[in-house]
Amino acid sequence: MGERQIILWRHGRTSWNAERRFQGQSDIELDDEGRAQADRAAELLAYLEPDRIIASDLARARATAQALSARTGVQVRADARLRETFAGEWEGRSRAELLDRHGDAVARWASDSSARPGGGETRIEVADRVVAAITDGLNELAESETLVVATHGGAARAGIGALLELPPEQWACLGVLSNCAWSILSENSTGFGPAWRLQEYNAGSLPTPALADDR
Repeated sequence: MGERQIILWRHGRTSWNAERRFQGQSDIELDDEGRAQADRAAELLAYLEPDRIIASDLARARATAQALSARTGVQVRADARLRETFAGEWEGRSRAELLDRHGDAVARWASDSSARPGGGETRIEVADRVVAAITDGLNELAESETLVVATHGGAARAGIGALLELPPEQWACLGVLSNCAWSILSENSTGFGPAWRLQEYNAGSLPTPALADDR
């Protein structure tokens, strides 16, 4: 049986990223650097010959996905379940402002997947909807096919933690994702452990074949 792949791809940079503002579900466009990042990443990811592309319906993720669609001819399907964490009153606030006004809450949110940033969503709630969207996308894949998921940093990390069946209290061990970096999960056909293996994390280059020591 051929193993399917999931590529979780964070969107390119926005002006709010550059200013270190909490975006959440605020619909901010890519800036010039973000568009250039998306073009560079798409040129590489096209070599992996994706079979399906799904994307958050927020503009920054859709534009990132469209850069890959333009190179592969694979159409993008938007899915609101792939949006970033809703962060309520924190959205639009700078990192410095949040630390000054809500330092304890920010510290808790960094390590507690049940915390609600700005009164918004927990990481567990985000993971549930992201995994549901990915599962629907996977249902359209045949053996050995690849699904690209253009989404957001927090949404991708929560989704990866859930797909790897890590306990939510351990999701913080997954590092912050860079703009336009991707992570690759391959289907685990061994019958042991989680259904997915993490092959690449926060990558900006194509994976190289590895000689496994466990199969």
